[in-house]
Amino acid sequence: MPDATPPRTPSRLSSEHAALWMLVALTSGFALSNAFRTVAAIMAAPLQAEFALSPQALGVFAGAFHLAFGAMQIFMGIGIDLYGVRRTILTAFPLAIAGAVLSALAPSFGWLTLAQVLLGVGCAPAFLVCTVFIARHFAPQRFASVSGMAMAVGTLGMLFTGTPLAWLVAGWSWRGGFVVLAALALAAWAWMWRSVHEPMQVPAAGAAPRESLLQAVARFGTLFTLAHTWGIVVLGAATYAALLSLRGLWLGPALIERHGFSLVDSGNVALALSVVALFGPLAFGRLDPGPAQRRRWLVVCTLLMAVLFAVLALGLAAWLDVAMMLAIGLLSGFIVLQYADVRAAYPAELTGRAMAVFTMAMFLGVAAMQWFTGLVASLARSLGAGDPYLPVMAAIAAVLALAAAAFAWLPAPPLLNSPDTTRARPATAHRTTRAQHRGPSAGGHGRER
Repeated sequence: MPDATPPRTPSRLSSEHAALWMLVALTSGFALSNAFRTVAAIMAAPLQAEFALSPQALGVFAGAFHLAFGAMQIFMGIGIDLYGVRRTILTAFPLAIAGAVLSALAPSFGWLTLAQVLLGVGCAPAFLVCTVFIARHFAPQRFASVSGMAMAVGTLGMLFTGTPLAWLVAGWSWRGGFVVLAALALAAWAWMWRSVHEPMQVPAAGAAPRESLLQAVARFGTLFTLAHTWGIVVLGAATYAALLSLRGLWLGPALIERHGFSLVDSGNVALALSVVALFGPLAFGRLDPGPAQRRRWLVVCTLLMAVLFAVLALGLAAWLDVAMMLAIGLLSGFIVLQYADVRAAYPAELTGRAMAVFTMAMFLGVAAMQWFTGLVASLARSLGAGDPYLPVMAAIAAVLALAAAAFAWLPAPPLLNSPDTTRARPATAHRTTRAQHRGPSAGGHGRER
């Protein structure tokens, strides 16, 4: 039954100021998601001590969040397309709060891993809602720059898991860190509940009814019939995974074991990396070369990141390791160009689902790389390697190089949404009319309260 309430005009989003304020509220959830996914770098040592964890088990702990996060992306994309940004994030995020509470109370490693799964599911729509909101309510040519701003603001969550979390863990306990994160997550949920509203869109005359859940799932399959999806997925599974494997898992253990850093010292480096990572998305968002050159930039930046990890693998000196880590944090800002590449690669009615597939690839890649590098570290120790972080960093460098090569070799997208190539849309991409999709995907969801 249609909503009998008189429709509201879209005045809420008539000004960019209102849209930006809602976006900032949404990025508070993304900031907490960043905090939860990077706690392992600081909590690794106390967790290993309390639960007698091997490096491989530590990789499982860190990867559980990202596995759950990535696996839920398709469902979150469907939720956003069918029910809107507000309802999706407000329904899912309480699971993150519950996961943080369970983490603080976890009596064993099994319960701690279950808590990570809850955190991953609860945070699953955190950045996806930001990207879809930007795609719906900002001009296409501003997508990269506004996304860069959102990523920079969201990176503030990683600042907490640097020096502040190290102080908290050293002075209280790792459980206290999760207590504070649970309180911050509750505050973020309340802010989004209070601030984020999208206007009701009145369906166009003759428009098809809202698609069913089964239809929405089936339509996801059409994305994988497009050849250019696979290059996007391969690169997406490697770049952010490399950054998160460093910042979210191995940074602390490597500095402590290689160079004798204290927990707070490694927290200081994590904080510094997070600070420089604030500027990367802003810079690359403004430097976006546009559709014609963007994919070349992505290949070059990925290869450059592989070189930085290769130097980091050598473990030559403490100052050089720290410099490489900071350089990786700054360079990681190019990932915002991957979002712009996805935005340009699919018709607007598939934006939510396309972003969901890309984000799913990113976080399943993080889970796989953290598990894989944990396995590499465990094997290195069992073989008596003096520095297990050399093969770990070398493995990450190799994955990046292979992903860049695959991305360059696989077919490129037709750049559907770029202003100068709108005529390039292939009939194979989607044969239904825009009017048939305008409802649920391009902003035509029901009113969100």
